[in-house]
Amino acid sequence: MSVAVVLFTSDLRLHDHPVLCAALRDADEVVPLFVRDDAVHRAGFDAPNRLAFLADCLADLDAGLRERGGRLIVRRGEAAHEVRRVVERTGAGSVHLAAGVSGYAAGREERLREALEGTGCDLRVHDAVVTALAPGRVVPSGGKDHFAVFTPYFRRWEAEGVRGVLAAPRAVRVPGGVSGDALPDRDAVKGLSPALARGGEAAGRRLMTSWLNGPMAGYEDGHDDLAGDATSRLSPHLHFGTVSAAELAGRAREKGGPGGEAFVRQLAWRDFHHQVLAARPDASWSDYRPRQDRWRRDEDEIDAWKSGRTGYPVVDAAMRQLAHEGWMHNRARMLAASFLTKTLYVDWRVGARHFLDLLVDGDLANNQLNWQWVAGTGTDTRPNRVLNPVSQGKRLDPRGDYVRRWVPELAGLEGAAVHEPWKLKGADRAAVDYPDPLVDLAEARARFEHARGLGFLHCGPDGI
Repeated sequence: MSVAVVLFTSDLRLHDHPVLCAALRDADEVVPLFVRDDAVHRAGFDAPNRLAFLADCLADLDAGLRERGGRLIVRRGEAAHEVRRVVERTGAGSVHLAAGVSGYAAGREERLREALEGTGCDLRVHDAVVTALAPGRVVPSGGKDHFAVFTPYFRRWEAEGVRGVLAAPRAVRVPGGVSGDALPDRDAVKGLSPALARGGEAAGRRLMTSWLNGPMAGYEDGHDDLAGDATSRLSPHLHFGTVSAAELAGRAREKGGPGGEAFVRQLAWRDFHHQVLAARPDASWSDYRPRQDRWRRDEDEIDAWKSGRTGYPVVDAAMRQLAHEGWMHNRARMLAASFLTKTLYVDWRVGARHFLDLLVDGDLANNQLNWQWVAGTGTDTRPNRVLNPVSQGKRLDPRGDYVRRWVPELAGLEGAAVHEPWKLKGADRAAVDYPDPLVDLAEARARFEHARGLGFLHCGPDGI
């Protein structure tokens, strides 16, 4: 009997899985393998929220495989070493995995090739599994290796289209005698956000179907409404691959309409960031476009930002949502990031690390490159824009419901007044246990402009 190994990484599903389908075509038996890589722990990426969500995903994947006659093999150690052990035990002729875009993924692939030397086993890496479109599928003319601006990338992305969707396999036959560790237990993970969502393909597909058949229609008009919570919340499932980006993009296109078009554009942004990181892996922690920033580091200000006590309600609401759910609305992420990097003028890497410590969808490409976009060191064509937390709060949360939900100290303030509690007078202000603004916005703006050698910039409705 011929044997193939499937190394699951960020593709923890059975539906629309090109890697698994290729392995099943390649061999009579397949070893579905997930390695809890020690390198991930050493790098500090196994944050509690993602560990708990991962436990859900692995349990659900194992259940789906068992329904098809198979099972998931989970091991802990160094990925290449554990894969070689399985190859030697089973005589596998091929190892299949999805391509990644990070420096870690590139290193893992290199170590796998080295580990498989002399075994007679081939390594087969498959594109367009984690993203809707493979990172190198479209490139600009002139020999450049990636698009550095989203709009031209999106035009090519739309014209290229996504691959067809593959059905889940009906049966997965696993060779006997392959041992694994016990599945990780979500309940054993400490330090979780209290309202962390559940993971797994079954949960992801239910959420996807519900989103496509209803709320997505209003996405174009409602996606900026912080209180309305009118986004898909599918980002954790895209990060862990329990939902296929290609399937999601294809089905959203089929639904069409303004909501579907706007949502597909957001999926293209995700692909855009992956193709940038694939070309520039160092952008995970280095400036994509250096601005010679002389970042400040005031630990008290950073702690106030992390704990949601900056005195700017919409920023504090965002940070408290992050702590409670392990997730945050995209527009709130932008406001929180702008406040840290532009208003406090703190290095974007400080904020990116904190987000990675808490976000269940803490994806290296999207988290780091979105932070760089806001900080002005990334792909934004207007790198010096500054988002005003007061005017943005009034625009994105006009009734103040988002702020009141997450900053209960301000629940008694009505309407847009909740965005400027420092304007309360006398006893009314004394009755509200909420800090005054950490910094003056005009002074902070002047400091930022001076640091970057700028004159006053008019940034339109997004700016001060």
